[in-house]
Amino acid sequence: MAPAADVPVIDLRLAGTSPEESARLRAACEQLGCFRVTGHGVPGALLADMKAAVRALFDLPDDAKRRNADVIPGSGYVAPSATNPLYEAFGLLDAAAPADVDAFCARLDAPPHVRETVKAYAERMHDVIVDVAGKLASSLGLQEHSFKDWPCQFRINRYNYTEDTVGSSGVQIHTDSSFLTVLQEDECVGGLEVWSNGRLHNVKHGVQCVAPVQRISIAMFLLGPKDGRVSAPEAFVDAGHPRRYREFSYDELRRLRLSTGEHAGEALARLEA
Repeated sequence: MAPAADVPVIDLRLAGTSPEESARLRAACEQLGCFRVTGHGVPGALLADMKAAVRALFDLPDDAKRRNADVIPGSGYVAPSATNPLYEAFGLLDAAAPADVDAFCARLDAPPHVRETVKAYAERMHDVIVDVAGKLASSLGLQEHSFKDWPCQFRINRYNYTEDTVGSSGVQIHTDSSFLTVLQEDECVGGLEVWSNGRLHNVKHGVQCVAPVQRISIAMFLLGPKDGRVSAPEAFVDAGHPRRYREFSYDELRRLRLSTGEHAGEALARLEA
C-alpha cells in the first residue's frame, strides 16, 4: 500500500462541482483504491465522542460483548482468535436503519449517552458514505445511480497492542467485501472491483502494530444493492472489457469468503463469468 503521504486527499465539497476534483476521485479509485476525505461535514466533536463511546463498549465484560450476535454470517462480535490474537470488533447491521442501531445498543445495555452518540454518528456517516458513492458513480458516468437504500454495516475495531507485539500484524491482510468503506482514523475509502468489472481497484490492506497502545478504528461499509444482486453496470462492459464475473448475490460472496478463508480477493475467482 502507498505511504500515507502519497494517498490523495479528496474534498467532497468540490467533488460534485469541480470536474478536476471528480477526475481525481475516479483516478484514486482506479489506481490506488483508497483516499482521504475532507469537507465531509461531520463535526469533530462527534468523531471524538464516538471514539469515547466505542472505548466504553469495549470495556464491557466478555459475556456482554457476545450478545452482539451475527445477523448475517460474520456481522456480529469478533473475539481475539489464533489468526488475529490482537484484534476484536463489534458489528452492526444495518447501520442505515435506526431500529437496527437501537437494537445493537439495547443488546449491549449501552448507557443513554453512548446510545445517542452511536445513533448520531451512524446517521451522519451514512450521509457521508452515500455522498461518496454517488460522487464516485457520477465520475464514472452513472448519473442516476442511488445508494440511499443500500444496507450498511458498522465494524468497530480495537487492537490490543502491548510492548511485546510492536512490529507484529494487528489483523491479517484482506480486502473488504463491501462496495465502499469509510474508515474513521485512517479515513480511507476502498471500492470492490467486481461492481466495476475490474475498473476500480480493491486494495489489500492490514494493520501494523507500531506502538504499545490500544488502537481504535470505526468503519462503515456500504455493502451492496438492497435486493442483494451484484452485477457490473452495462456501462462497464464492452468489446474491450468483457464481463468478468457472473451475476451473484452479495450473501453468496460473504459466505464464500467465510467458508474458504479467502479474504484477500481470491474468492472472486470462483465467481468469474
